[in-house]
Amino acid sequence: MASKTPHSDGIVELCDNCGRETAHDVSIQLLTESDDSENAAYSREPYRVTECRACGDESRQRMNNA
Repeated sequence: MASKTPHSDGIVELCDNCGRETAHDVSIQLLTESDDSENAAYSREPYRVTECRACGDESRQRMNNA
């Protein structure tokens, strides 16, 4: 699966869960979209993953759809 690189500053963004602007940890992860083990190596896509430091809510957005 994907590995996370910790960030010390965070990025201030609007949290849909909190309803306010809070610091977020942001990373890019390559996630496998196919459950078919034969094609799994070819179905990885980049996702922007954010985690709110205030409430812990995590969201993922496929970068090709951003």
